[in-house]
Amino acid sequence: MSRKKKPFPILENVTITDIAAEGKSIARVNDLVIFVPFTVPGDIVDLQIKKKKHSYCEAEVVRFVEYSPTRTKPMCEHFGVCGGCKWQNLPYTEQLRFKQKQVYDQLSRIGKVELPEFSPILGSAKTSEYRNKLEFGCSNKRWLTKDQIASGYKYDNMNGIGFHITGAFDKILPIEKCWLMDDLHNSIRNEIRDYAFAHGIQFFDLRQQKGLLRDIIIRNSNSGQWMVIVQFHYGAPEDEGIAKALLRHIADKFPQISSLLYVNNQKCNDTIGDQKVLVFKGDDYIMEHMESLKFKVGAKSFYQTNTEQAYHLYCVARDFAALTGNELVYDLYTGTGTIANFVAGKARQVIGIEYVPEAIEDAKVNSQLNGISNTLFFAGDMKDILNDEFIATHGRPDVIITDPPRAGMHQDVVATILKAAPRRIVYVSCNPATQARDLSLLDADYKVTAVQPVDMFPHTPHVENVVLLERRR
Repeated sequence: MSRKKKPFPILENVTITDIAAEGKSIARVNDLVIFVPFTVPGDIVDLQIKKKKHSYCEAEVVRFVEYSPTRTKPMCEHFGVCGGCKWQNLPYTEQLRFKQKQVYDQLSRIGKVELPEFSPILGSAKTSEYRNKLEFGCSNKRWLTKDQIASGYKYDNMNGIGFHITGAFDKILPIEKCWLMDDLHNSIRNEIRDYAFAHGIQFFDLRQQKGLLRDIIIRNSNSGQWMVIVQFHYGAPEDEGIAKALLRHIADKFPQISSLLYVNNQKCNDTIGDQKVLVFKGDDYIMEHMESLKFKVGAKSFYQTNTEQAYHLYCVARDFAALTGNELVYDLYTGTGTIANFVAGKARQVIGIEYVPEAIEDAKVNSQLNGISNTLFFAGDMKDILNDEFIATHGRPDVIITDPPRAGMHQDVVATILKAAPRRIVYVSCNPATQARDLSLLDADYKVTAVQPVDMFPHTPHVENVVLLERRR
């Protein structure tokens, strides 16, 4: 029998001093750095250490001795358990200040490149109901909080619709109200839940891979349209009829839904990229508008989830590109071609490259939809497509706009960019740490001349950042 580990001691009267990455705060005791969730600078707390390394540890609050004067009351009843909006206890002005600091610290500490004076971060006009997409899991394993377990409370029904709990992949925290999207989405989700409860519909068991109701995706657009995608897992002949009865109820209850779709997903995971999406009612898409452009958004389409801030982000990218109408622009990691189509009116030609073939088809459709004829799109792995032969065939770019995933750019892509030697590079990033790493690789040939952070996700530690690089010679 293994020996039970002795718990770490409780640290008393510890002052939270700063904000760290991933939404955690920082305290220091002697030379030990302590990372603590759901606290703000100025809080004085008693801490229980959970994990300890040589130079740092992770801890949880067991008692608040004194609250920080900068702390604000979270708006959401699920704060502290859900984990999705870790900064709801920080005033928005403080969130913006720490995001700006995060960008500066990471670019200077990791990138070690010469930096210009930063522009003030562009805050979001909306700090609630700003998202256009949310996804909810359906599970027969409701997550119980520590207080619920301690009280011995028993639920008659352990089914729930909500968000997956970190570290407990098969459990769901039931959500009554989420503040991140227009309140109609709460009504739709809760009506699906109530109907399922009333009709005894089985919720999905991720471990055993059985149960009918599996996942819900809700999208809306600035054109006022709503899309709902319900994922089912048929396990019996009668399941299709049960599923369609639920969809009919939702269609009748919410005429605002212009695109009601469904999937029979028999896979082990909930991704729908390789699944057939069926139309129950309406169209298989909704429309987004940006300036004079229209974008067709389908069930599998990527579109920035904060529509209003996406416009400001793309405006920054277009301004940094400084297009005159004569430039050949490469848009790397183009997705559904939103940036490519957005800047096409000010360029001679825009070439977009993206790994996902379905996204490239969406990009082509969006060009056709808007009468844009000076775009070309190619699907494939960036490091394989963007090479010397590609540049020789399509031309050396004057400007490169790159918006990679969180992992940043592959070293082969950076090397090809350096060989292509565009006059300007506009680097849009959702992860300033990997952006900083890539800037250091470009630094020999390119100088950072402008930096503009943009807050796309209030109440979270995430921040977008746009950097302009200009060739040194």
